Parts: sequence; structure tokens; C-alpha cells
Amino acid sequence: MIKVYKDISQLATLEGAYQKDGRNLNPQDLTLINDGCVVFDSKEILWVGKSSDIPKDYSNLPYQSMKGKTLTPEIVDSHTHLIFGGDRSEEYAMRLNGEDYQKIAEAGGGILSTSRATNNLSSQELFKLCCQRIERIYSYGIGTIEIKSGYGLNLNKEKELTLIIDKLKKHYTPKIQIFNTFMPAHAVAPGFKTGSEYIEKVVFPLLEELAPIKIIDAVDIFHEKGYFNSQDVVLLFEEAKRLGLKIKSHADEFQNNNGALLASSYQAVSADHLLRISEEGIKELSQSKTVATLLPGTAFFLGKEQVNARKLLDKGVKVAMASDYNPGSCHCDNLLLLASLAAPTYKMNICELWSAITLNSAHALGLKKQGAVIKGLKPRFSLFDTKNLSQITYSWGRNFSLNHLFH
Repeated sequence: MIKVYKDISQLATLEGAYQKDGRNLNPQDLTLINDGCVVFDSKEILWVGKSSDIPKDYSNLPYQSMKGKTLTPEIVDSHTHLIFGGDRSEEYAMRLNGEDYQKIAEAGGGILSTSRATNNLSSQELFKLCCQRIERIYSYGIGTIEIKSGYGLNLNKEKELTLIIDKLKKHYTPKIQIFNTFMPAHAVAPGFKTGSEYIEKVVFPLLEELAPIKIIDAVDIFHEKGYFNSQDVVLLFEEAKRLGLKIKSHADEFQNNNGALLASSYQAVSADHLLRISEEGIKELSQSKTVATLLPGTAFFLGKEQVNARKLLDKGVKVAMASDYNPGSCHCDNLLLLASLAAPTYKMNICELWSAITLNSAHALGLKKQGAVIKGLKPRFSLFDTKNLSQITYSWGRNFSLNHLFH
């Protein structure tokens, strides 16, 4: 069935950004159309332009007027840890009182604390919690959501988490796209002496079991001192490569581990965090297909200095932003709010901002058929009750989303 949206007050196609592969963007690369129109079916966009220019083939079809509305490519949150149990609000208070994230982890808090709480919940309880979180995220206008496993930290629970994410994907399709990232290499579980031992005894057996049933969309790892070192990362990346799985990486967050370099060398779809990325790492990313996914909420939440995003952008790095929604280091699920707050600090222009949460964030998941409103791409849109794009990111924290009108 063909659908026609006409009279769109402002349509941000991002065609210019798409043509430039999301790099070295100018404000005009938003490619805005006033009084716009988009024609599409369930699989692809068929035509885009001004309402007055709609082709004869579509001009007599029933249409939905979007007067007073703004339509953009769908917002994509390409980095979340939203499948978890428990609450770490006391840790946040401890950090405000001067305790360091890593010291809290050493004292039994951090990821291992959430792992205990997650293991205490049943599959049904976790599924229900995730549904509540996904619906709330969708209400902001975010229609593609990546979810990582990683709070089970044992064979049975990590398998269960991956299966729950797959169940969520099936439950929400096509309304919401769920991307299933396999990340038991989130922390070294108690009882294991090294990261490599944990990978060999927990991660690899699970990959052997789950990869053949094709429910894993990508593999991720926390490349950080006290978690997994470069040798561990290579071990996992080689296995993921052998199994034909996409690769993502938590890289260069607390210190420079050459994580961006390593991720790029394995053609990872994204390297995320990058608070301590080196000049060499920036150069490598600028020449790579690997997307640099910045997570401003984590630096805000932990009181860390933000990455010098302008340096990455000026070097031609393909930059995305994501929420990193999780219970310990960024308990904020609203990517649009976080991106709006971060853009002035990052010194982003308006097209860099919107590309970071649509086009480039889609590509950070390897989703190359969305992220712009262009003929031939998938019809994944976000719709807002405003007359222009500028109002959305200008009004911090205000929710203009009308995504419910799509369904």
C-alpha cells in the first residue's frame, strides 16, 4: 500500500549529508524542503519533493496532511544497555560526594552490582522492564534502538539476555527496530583470573551456540584497564570475524588504549566513547568506515571532560551520538535531550547534530538503507509537532514527538 504525506511544514531529507557520507557537513547539507511531500510503501521511499511537485502517478492518491509538522529521518539510538535489573542511585550520590567510578566498582559496585540484580530477575520480569523502557524511548521520537547484553556475566544468563533481546525485536517489528548486540565481554565475572579466560570459557561457547541461529546483530567489548585489554579484544574480534559478525567496541573511554586504532583495523561498524582518543586514533578513524559514536551523557553523568568533538569533525571523522542509557554511568534514556545539550559543547552545526542521531547513528549499526529521506531508502521517519526543525533541539527536554501517528 502506497502512503502519501503532504503539506509537511518542514522536511529534513539530509540528502546533502548522505551524499557526503556524513562527513565534513555544512548546515545546508540538511537539505530542508518547506511544504514537503514524501511518497512511500512498506519497503522503500518512492518520491520526495515539494507538495506542489508531486508526480501525476501519485497526485490522485489519498494523502495525510502534515501541515504544521516537521519530518526527519528516524532518530537512532545506537548504544544502550537497557536490559538490566536493580538500581544504582546510591552510587550516583557517592560520585557526587567524590568517589570515583572505578573505585566504586572495586568496592563491589558498578557493573558487577547490576549483574547481581539482573541475575535475580526472571526472563519475564526483564522482558516487561525492557518493554516499559523501549516504549518510553520511542515516545521521544526514537524508532531504532540498539540493546546490548552484558549484565548476566555467566553462560545461562547471557544466553537468556540475548534471547530476550531477540524476543523484543520480534515483538516490536516493524514499529520499532531493535538491534541485538552481544556483549557478555562487559566485565570479567568473579571467579575468572583474566579477561581471556572469561572470553574462552563464557563468550566463545555462547557465540558458537548463538551465531548459527542468526539472532546476534553485532559483538561488542569493553576495552579498558581492569576489564579487557588489547589482547582480549583481538581474541574476540578474530572470533567474530570468523563467524561473520559485525564488530563494535567501547574504546578509549577512561584512558587511551589505542582502542579506536584497533577497532578501525578490524573494520568495526563503530568505536564508542572515545573520551581519551589519540591524534593517531582520530587520523585512523578519518580514513576508516568505522563510525565514532560519542556518548555525551556518560561524561555529563560521571563529571568527565567531554571529547573534543570538533577535532574529530574537522578531520573528517564520521561522528554519531548515542545515549549509553544504563544504570550506572548514564541513567538517561532521552538521546534527543542529550544531543541537544551536547551540541553547543561539541561546537556542532545543526546538520552535524542531526546527522549524528539519524544518518551516522544508523551507519554505526551497519544500517545503510536508512538515515535520510531519499528515494530508495527505507521509510523510517521521526515526526514532530513543530513547524520547523530548529524548534526541536532548541526546546531542551520538551517532547514534540508524534511517532504514534505512524501506527
